[in-house]
Amino acid sequence: MQFEFRPITRDDYPLLARWLAAPHVEQWWNLRSDPDSIEDDFGDVIDGEEPAQDSIAVLDGEPIGLVQYCRFVDYPEYMEEMAAVSPVGHGAVTIDYFIGDLDRVGRGVGTAMIIAFVQRVWATDPYATHIVVAVNSDNVGSWKALLNAGFRLVARGEMEPDAPGHDRMHEVLRLDRPAA
Repeated sequence: MQFEFRPITRDDYPLLARWLAAPHVEQWWNLRSDPDSIEDDFGDVIDGEEPAQDSIAVLDGEPIGLVQYCRFVDYPEYMEEMAAVSPVGHGAVTIDYFIGDLDRVGRGVGTAMIIAFVQRVWATDPYATHIVVAVNSDNVGSWKALLNAGFRLVARGEMEPDAPGHDRMHEVLRLDRPAA
């Protein structure tokens, strides 16, 4: 599988709206899919006003999902919440992701997308020493994709869930930068 990752633009809003409204995404992401909400959620990153990266994952020329990337130091409240469950340390970064096309879910595409994005992180961000990701424990497919991508489970603990009604328990997974 050949992945490319390109920054989200406002031209992607209709695609994001469709993906965010899909039940398999909406269940875990809890972002509204109307144009104003999408602007609120993604506009600051597009404009460079928020220190994160939102990328469209493109597989063989077709947009198939979203990957978000940030450094923990840029989000101290999240770093503090995560540190209560598992220390993140200097150089820690995180990702979040989804496959928008339900037909590709459960076929290894998510794992391949994560592996490809991790390689991009190591190649483009010398600050990143390790990637730490917290996933709701009930989202088994997501944290198993991380395990299949080489992450290891380092902690379990309670964190604020992304969606109302979800359990507070999260799996925390980590992948260290390979030795040179």
